[in-house]
Amino acid sequence: MVRTVKRISKIFCQKMQKCYVSSLGCFFGLLDANFLEDKQIGEIAEGENEFNIPIIRANRKLVASKNGFNYPSISGIQRPESEEDIAFMSPLILAHEQAKETDKLLNRGVYLGPLHGIPYGLKDIISVPKYKMTSGSKSFKNQVIDMEAWVYKRLKSAGAVLVAKLVSGSLAYDDIWFGGRTRNPWNIEEFSTGSSAGPAASTSAGMVPFAFGTETAGSITFPATRCGVTALHPNFGTIGRSGDKIGPFCRSATDCAIILDIVGGKDLDDPSSKHSSLDDRFLVDITKLTVGYLDDAEMEMVPYKLNYTVDSVQGILNFTMDVDMLAHFDEWQRSGEDNVYEAQDQWPTELRRAGLIPAVDYIQAQRARGKLIKEIRESFSVDAFIGSATDWEKVCLGNLVGLPVIVVPTGLKNISDPPPDGTRRTTITTGIYAPPNCDHIAPELAMTYQEVTNHHKQRPPIKDLGPNDKFPDPVTATYPPRVLGLGP
Repeated sequence: MVRTVKRISKIFCQKMQKCYVSSLGCFFGLLDANFLEDKQIGEIAEGENEFNIPIIRANRKLVASKNGFNYPSISGIQRPESEEDIAFMSPLILAHEQAKETDKLLNRGVYLGPLHGIPYGLKDIISVPKYKMTSGSKSFKNQVIDMEAWVYKRLKSAGAVLVAKLVSGSLAYDDIWFGGRTRNPWNIEEFSTGSSAGPAASTSAGMVPFAFGTETAGSITFPATRCGVTALHPNFGTIGRSGDKIGPFCRSATDCAIILDIVGGKDLDDPSSKHSSLDDRFLVDITKLTVGYLDDAEMEMVPYKLNYTVDSVQGILNFTMDVDMLAHFDEWQRSGEDNVYEAQDQWPTELRRAGLIPAVDYIQAQRARGKLIKEIRESFSVDAFIGSATDWEKVCLGNLVGLPVIVVPTGLKNISDPPPDGTRRTTITTGIYAPPNCDHIAPELAMTYQEVTNHHKQRPPIKDLGPNDKFPDPVTATYPPRVLGLGP
């Protein structure tokens, strides 16, 4: 009797779920979302309970947990057989052509500046004519966008030579791409973390002297921290995006400052970019600067109460970011390609749910962001502060209100259970944050620090890994939370 009742109850619940999904399907049709399958509608409905997000009101809760997601163990990793599937795609023909042109200019006595003839790499979501821009996804593996991104245009005019398109996490989300995941040169048991994993790992390993990545929420700061390189996440609009917020990974803060001077300025294709009117980064008198610091472990922090508060900075950032992403990839989602997206966790469902967010809620979220920006700017009582570059709340706040930050290597520590005769380490870094529209302060402070230290000069033990070596199985290292790093 009990079994019969349970069976009837189960059948009833299944029928109710089908009716619910069917009703939602009719509703989604009114929202021009009738391309969604019943299974996908069911996943969205489940997400309402899982993330506590009412479908109509789209009242978002934090998507990432406090301790992050648990990555599955990776096994059977082998060196890719095809050159298409290695860690970066090298446009050698373009590099040779540009190198020849820079040599010709030098032979004629024409010097274009400090980047003349210097090789570099670009994250593979930055467009270069005649070359693939895969965005790390097999859906766009053969995509060619025949336009010059602003940063490429500026670097080309400065005589720099592009030698590599570097791995981006799929659609600039996390470090998973169609070829696998990018490893950390300091410790191959770890992934590089964040969608700009390719630029960070390549700069750290010495493949290129500098590279450009992008960030919306941690995709520069997280991989820079993991790979132990100096990286600058500038204020929104300092560098023309032509698609995303861009920043350099370098060997030093001085390199970051030089490169920022060259690529900054007004991009006519990006209304959010600004004319560069910043102070000279090499003429800042640091003796007149006030620097605060945050030490969550050893100091009793007294919260500063803002007049305008929000429940979650990350909630606002995720809320607005999902909508912007859906607007950018709407056609891709409607084509059904999101079913083969490389990171099949919560993200495809999150993207589908973004289409149900009412315009009024989106506008209210942007208003909340605007009020928060104003109050943060007015509340700055120091010229800069030092704190963790990977504290998730700081990362979200910095991106939401526009705080420039530079990641600076500050040391190394031994890993637990290292391999015999190995020199793998864990990098230690810190972040120097400056007020909005003060990109010059953070690099200047970092340059001063690096004048009296040599942490940024350390190089990873890439000799520990040969071309035929196998990665540990299973992976034993722990990983930080997944990081959303997505444009436009």
